[in-house]
Amino acid sequence: MSDIFNIEEEIVQVLKTVYDPEIPVNIYDLGLIYKIDVDQDCNVSLDMTLTAPGCSLADFIVEDVRQRVESIPSVKSVSVNLVFEPEWNKDMMSQEAKLELGFI
Repeated sequence: MSDIFNIEEEIVQVLKTVYDPEIPVNIYDLGLIYKIDVDQDCNVSLDMTLTAPGCSLADFIVEDVRQRVESIPSVKSVSVNLVFEPEWNKDMMSQEAKLELGFI
């Protein structure tokens, strides 16, 4: 069985390839991923949010996340939970994302 920590690292790397089509920063650095859980059978559960609850691309982004994480060979299944608590704000972004978007 693969090491859970390594799977989590792989998941983070894959999440860094997912972008909100309206923002030139990946969803991980935007701070949209709240939780990554991997159980002993390599089933993954993700809690994520969006920059705005009414995002018209929500279904597209959630499905993109699910498919990309599911593409990791050691992952058996993926559940993506869209949550809005806590509400996202720009302070959740990485320093790189803030720099890219001109916040610092």
